[in-house]
Amino acid sequence: MRQIVLDTETTGLDIEEGHRILEIGCVEIVDRKLTRRHFHQYINPQREIDEGALQVHGITREFLKDKPAFSDVFDDFLEFVRGAELVIHNAEFDIGFIDHEMKQMPGKLGSITDHCQVIDSLDLARSRHPGQKNTLDALCKRYNVDNSGRDLHGALLDAELLADVYLLMTGGQVDLGLDEIESGPGEAAGIRRLPADRPALKVIRATDVEQVAHAATLQRLKEKSGGQSLWQRLEAAET
Repeated sequence: MRQIVLDTETTGLDIEEGHRILEIGCVEIVDRKLTRRHFHQYINPQREIDEGALQVHGITREFLKDKPAFSDVFDDFLEFVRGAELVIHNAEFDIGFIDHEMKQMPGKLGSITDHCQVIDSLDLARSRHPGQKNTLDALCKRYNVDNSGRDLHGALLDAELLADVYLLMTGGQVDLGLDEIESGPGEAAGIRRLPADRPALKVIRATDVEQVAHAATLQRLKEKSGGQSLWQRLEAAET
């Protein structure tokens, strides 16, 4: 199964006001393994950027002035995502903007959903964590995904973070799978394994003082619970 985790950054929130995509980032997962293949492109939106959006992603029009238009990168983008299952956080927003960009291009291109299936990771998070915050930052914290470098939003960075969160949220191990999928230039491939003849781990046994403290703690648990604690039952079974 091939999945593409996708995120976009835009000039503003409302398509009806003519806002457009200015960055798109995609990360590939094959059989629940990150492959290190990605698609990333900054895009000249050919319009001003709302101040609110600028504060979110920090991407200026000056930076984008020499970047290609969406129509110039669309073929490469579609080739990368075609036939995959897209994983998007708040998918309605990103799909709406991608479809809007496709409508600006000549020909009847339809919707990106004509080429890909879509999973909304926000809906998935809400079903697993009802009543809780399910922003990407909140999910990173919940699943211990390091997002310390996310001072500002960025399409590729957010797609990478979401890929880790999605794999953890759906019960799978995050695995680079570099031994199965060819790495790109300059990328390290290989798994670090501990030597078979490594020294045995040192066993540190409790001292007499620690044993007495342990017994006292179990006695307090017994008194508070009104009966024998689980630890006492286990210790009794071993003797």
